[in-house]
Amino acid sequence: MEKTLSHPEGAPALVRSSSLGSLKAEQLTCTIGAEVSGVNLGDASRDAGLFAELRSLLLQHKVLFLRDQDITRAEHVAFARRFGPLEDHPVAGSDPEHPGLVRIYKDLDSPPEHYENALHTDGTWREAPAMGAVLRCIESPPVGGDTIWVNMAEAYRRLPEHIKTQIQGLAARHSIEASFGAVMPAERRRELRERFPDAEHPVVRTHPETGEQILFVNAFATHFVNFHTPENVRFGQDYAPGAGHLLGYLISQAAVPEYQVRFRWQPNSVAIWDNRSTQHYAVQDYWPAVRRMERAGIVGDRPF
Repeated sequence: MEKTLSHPEGAPALVRSSSLGSLKAEQLTCTIGAEVSGVNLGDASRDAGLFAELRSLLLQHKVLFLRDQDITRAEHVAFARRFGPLEDHPVAGSDPEHPGLVRIYKDLDSPPEHYENALHTDGTWREAPAMGAVLRCIESPPVGGDTIWVNMAEAYRRLPEHIKTQIQGLAARHSIEASFGAVMPAERRRELRERFPDAEHPVVRTHPETGEQILFVNAFATHFVNFHTPENVRFGQDYAPGAGHLLGYLISQAAVPEYQVRFRWQPNSVAIWDNRSTQHYAVQDYWPAVRRMERAGIVGDRPF
């Protein structure tokens, strides 16, 4: 086992593997992700000590990957509930026998135009976006269908200083109507907006457990709500399209490969991620193959 090496401020750690109690975590990139071995999540759902080890590793690596997790849906839900209550999804719904377990099934009858995605943080259109999620692969394509996660604390850390100064104190609006609702008939889209009015979140949030500063805009963000001030706007061009250009630049940071990890799925593979400090993207390159996933999303808190 290699130890953490001392390194200059801002430089990536050189750790290749670490252990915590009975678990082993193999770091996958310099900035995000670790593959964990030596644990079954069914056991961790019943063992507070095992769960505590996993939670500590999650805060360190932001997304954890586990193979060969032949667990039941009940164990899946029970493990995720150790983090906190589970949330339903207003569009995808939940397994009727296991509330909070969302079935994300892309079958042969799913048309190609439904295989779209964007880099996003789950549920930022909520006042309290998800804390995280536990996603298990039921059936995977023979090739393709990977998922990418992004370290948005690293994305913020490496912003130019003048951009950090400019976005300090800014807030953005996040919308389910402009995303999930966009493909719905107008009446249903408006009903969705009534149930989930646009949420307002800081552009830079503070992680409630680690204290990290996190760039917190993604595909659900539509515009800044407090940009039009004398300090930011001299002429109309500064606000429109100037504010939009800035938001687009910030959102684009999630596409930087140095902040990412990419995971190839197999049946019974599991990913656990901290939704507060990451974005993710399900690569939809596999149609007409089948991809079936089940996700337990964990209720979060209001960003600050």
